[in-house]
Amino acid sequence: MYSLHEGSRLFLLAVLTGLTIAAEGRGILPCKPGFSEDVYKVVVPDIIEEGQTLFSVSFDACSGAGLVQFECSNPSDFQIDSSGVVYAARSVQHSTLPSSLLMIKARDATTQQQWLTQVNLMPSSQQVQEVPPDMSKDLQEIAFPSRNSDSQLKRMKRDWVIPPINVPENSRGPFPQELVRIRSDHDKNRLLRYSVTGPGADQPPTGIFIIDPISGELSVNKPLDREHISNFHLRAHAVDLNGNQVENPIDIVINVIDMNDNRPEFSHQIWNGTVPEGSKPGTFVMTVTSVDKDDPRTANGMLRYKILSQTPESPTTNMFTINNKTGGIITVAAGLDREKVNQYTLIIQATDMEGNPMYGLSNTATAVIRVTDINDNPPEFTAETFFGEVPENRVNVIVANLTVTDKDQPSTPAWNAVYKITGGDPTGRFSVPTDPTTNEGLVTVVKPIDYEIGRTYVLTVEARNEVPLARGIHSPRQSTATVSIRVIDVNESPYFEPNPKLIKLEEGMLPESTLTKFTAQDPDRFMQQSIRYSKLSDPANWLRIDPNTGRITTIAILDRESGFVKNSLYNATFLASDNGVPPASGTGTLQIYLLDINDNAPKVFPHEVEICEKPEPNTINITALDGDLNPNAGPFAFELAHRPADVRRNWTITRISGDYAQVSLKIGFLENGIYEVPIIITDSGNLPMSNTSYLRVKVCQCDFNGDCTDQQHIMAAGLGTGAIIAILLCIIILLILVLLFVVWMKRRDKERQAKQLLIDPEDDVRDNILKYDEEGGGEEDQDYDLSQLQQPDTLEPDAIKPVGIRRLDERPLHPEPQYPMRSAAPHPGDIGDFINEGLKAADNDPTAPPYDSLLVFDYEGSGSTAGSLSSLNSSSSGGDQDYDYLNDWGPRFRKLADMYGGNDD
Repeated sequence: MYSLHEGSRLFLLAVLTGLTIAAEGRGILPCKPGFSEDVYKVVVPDIIEEGQTLFSVSFDACSGAGLVQFECSNPSDFQIDSSGVVYAARSVQHSTLPSSLLMIKARDATTQQQWLTQVNLMPSSQQVQEVPPDMSKDLQEIAFPSRNSDSQLKRMKRDWVIPPINVPENSRGPFPQELVRIRSDHDKNRLLRYSVTGPGADQPPTGIFIIDPISGELSVNKPLDREHISNFHLRAHAVDLNGNQVENPIDIVINVIDMNDNRPEFSHQIWNGTVPEGSKPGTFVMTVTSVDKDDPRTANGMLRYKILSQTPESPTTNMFTINNKTGGIITVAAGLDREKVNQYTLIIQATDMEGNPMYGLSNTATAVIRVTDINDNPPEFTAETFFGEVPENRVNVIVANLTVTDKDQPSTPAWNAVYKITGGDPTGRFSVPTDPTTNEGLVTVVKPIDYEIGRTYVLTVEARNEVPLARGIHSPRQSTATVSIRVIDVNESPYFEPNPKLIKLEEGMLPESTLTKFTAQDPDRFMQQSIRYSKLSDPANWLRIDPNTGRITTIAILDRESGFVKNSLYNATFLASDNGVPPASGTGTLQIYLLDINDNAPKVFPHEVEICEKPEPNTINITALDGDLNPNAGPFAFELAHRPADVRRNWTITRISGDYAQVSLKIGFLENGIYEVPIIITDSGNLPMSNTSYLRVKVCQCDFNGDCTDQQHIMAAGLGTGAIIAILLCIIILLILVLLFVVWMKRRDKERQAKQLLIDPEDDVRDNILKYDEEGGGEEDQDYDLSQLQQPDTLEPDAIKPVGIRRLDERPLHPEPQYPMRSAAPHPGDIGDFINEGLKAADNDPTAPPYDSLLVFDYEGSGSTAGSLSSLNSSSSGGDQDYDYLNDWGPRFRKLADMYGGNDD
């Protein structure tokens, strides 16, 4: 058994052995394949975790050996990889091992040559490797390999296996905590300095490991976290005081031992899953997973799942189970019924330490399992028989509402009902669509129903779902119902048969002639009703119908050539009405096909033609128009009338065909003008008809091309009635516009004059001369209304005057004096008394200016301020006044300015 110090020396020997092998490669010693040691002594922990690395064996295959494979004598507890590293296959205790002796075998895959080595496993209770903080004085020593004075390598054993230094994570200290002492044999005769390099020392994360440069004590400076860094690879160096390397660097491996310091964490706190109702035991539902940051190769990271509770506990408390390793949830009991329990809630627990409730850490999550619906409940009618009624001849009418119940989830294909009529409707007069909201069946009439044919209908209706029923579920008797429908008799409209009715008659039939009987039938066989007839449409007003019998007679002559006849067919519409409640009516159309008779004389066409004074050629092509049809129309016979006599002297007519003829001019020259040529045209009817038509010929001067010139066109054409009316309307409109303009100008002048009389009282700075209407016409105009003189206030109330605007001749705004009142019809002899009394009232009025009392007679309104006219007869001369401003007031005042402002001449 080797101590830690001896193990360090063995490690150094292994390094020297590697140098020896290198020397043999240079020819110093021959290379021989095999393990570096025949017996390995390894210290292992008392409790070995699964996946924990324990040690490694070194095998020298030399350059000529093939691929080497390793095998272990206890594969159930230990495994060895291709590089010779041995680790625990499962968690075991050293005391439970079947043997502390482990055999390692190496086999060449090419030559099948085998090599064996032995490993003695010793518990750490006999040789401690984890360094407690209070053993700094008794540290493990790792010594550098020694050298000869001549620098020649010593021959030593090929490899010594030094176990890695194991340091538990999350150590509480105190820090720094010594781990191992590194020493070189050269420190006996000289002073050395020790150092370590690598991640955790001088590389990030720095400062975790430190070394005493004099004593070589390697310490950890802070707690380690395996979940952050699981191991450290350091390299130790020894140099003299001059910095010269005295030893080759050695590698130190520090493993961080995992502690159970992390709880399992679920990926989701709430897991959602579904399972169809009626699922058999063993049906997979869902998988829940959780993660533990601890080493999964140890019990610290090995999780186990279990179900803590189930809500609700129906129909059993254990409807589901969970795979304790994978987290898969499956059903373990039958009886899942969505209509009873539509959702289950499971509390899932995950525990590390392989589910050990005492040492393991645990966490919980919620699994919500929704039971999905299947069509395991057929629709069932709420009644065996449904009743309804419908009036006859009505369509798209809902007769009855069929209600069903379905325990499946609403608004799903397993709940939506589909109705089908299975009996009682051979002609397809009914349908049963589904109301998407209520899921009811709506019995609807899609074809008219006749009460006289069937009074009642009994339908058989079956209800199903949109999807088939689940396997093993059958439709019960309640999925079929009977619908009894009663038809209500209503008053139907009479109808004509046939409709329309076609008759053929010759035109020209005289009034009061019987054409036919056009009668209607009443479909209500069970109602005693009478029918009356009336005319609804008769465009030409040719027909009359008897209201009781339906006999149709004429009241005018039937004319095929009438504008109301289209393609020899005349249509008239009649109405048939019964006396039911309510009354009903129907219409029928009578079509009269009028056969043609020769009742229309032919006419010349065209009616007007043009011809040159010297026609080249001198012929005119004409034809005839006849309102009749063949054979009462063409071919036609054309001839010139005998009168006037010059017609046949100047013109001749030649028949070209049965419908066309040519009118030719006998003479070589014809003066300008309009000529009417009478032509007798006879048709080919059985009784031929003749007619004298006048061909209007316009003779004009022609140009080089033979066309009438424009001037001649204008002279010959003249003005039509429409053109004359249009010209007259334009002239009238123009006159009206001129008249309106004149009136507007007159009104504008008056408004301008009125504005000159309306000024603000403050602007009254000059005299004004007002124009009044004439006062009278002489002796014959003396019939005065004296009541107006007595009450001048009645003519112009002050209330209607605008505020702030006064006429210049208005009286001041003061209380009116009380003038004497007279009766409405005074005697002429009282006028003198009235004038005297008015004079006294005016003299005693303190507010009145020195007006003459006679101004009352020319007073035109309340508040007039007109001055006295007596100044016109004043003896004072007006020559000292300037009347030139009157010239600015317009032509009316310019004459007045000349009269008063001019010279004595």
